[in-house]
Amino acid sequence: MSITDWPLMERPREKLLHLGPAALSDAELLAIFLRTGTPGKSALDLARELLHRFGGLRPLLAASRGEFCAAPGLGDAKYSQLQAILEMAHRCLNETLAREDALTSPEQTRHYLSLRLQAYPHEVFGCLFLDNRHRVIAFEELFQGTIDGASVHPREVVRRALHHNAAALIFAHNHPSGVAEPSQADRQIT
Repeated sequence: MSITDWPLMERPREKLLHLGPAALSDAELLAIFLRTGTPGKSALDLARELLHRFGGLRPLLAASRGEFCAAPGLGDAKYSQLQAILEMAHRCLNETLAREDALTSPEQTRHYLSLRLQAYPHEVFGCLFLDNRHRVIAFEELFQGTIDGASVHPREVVRRALHHNAAALIFAHNHPSGVAEPSQADRQIT
């Protein structure tokens, strides 16, 4: 049965238009992105299959071009669209943060940094450079490492802080494993 034959409020696009995007499941959001299914599968069936295959939305969004395009119903066109959407989201996030008066809470900072660093399959050490009112001047990814570590050189961090004339810094790095507990190396560099 085609999605167009479903009751109106079970169709992902109509549900989004009526209830808003937050009301949709990951599969429904992905189905809207896909637009069409494959022979014998609706876009929603394909979306569910892809989420299962990749292990969720986050791994799907972080998949390499080869992994993504190897899945049925996906190819270079969808990969390009997805990369464009992700880049627009990053730019929107940057614009929003740049317009804020200041970083006013650890939660706001954590949210921004987790969105910036979540998709990497290796460790990345970055720095938020702030002015004297804690407004963001810039964010830079300063060092890249392996799946379980990144070398950090304090001299380079200081050099970039002086370059930006930053009054304050926030250091951050990701853990590709998803475990947020700081390692001994994390404590030492801090």
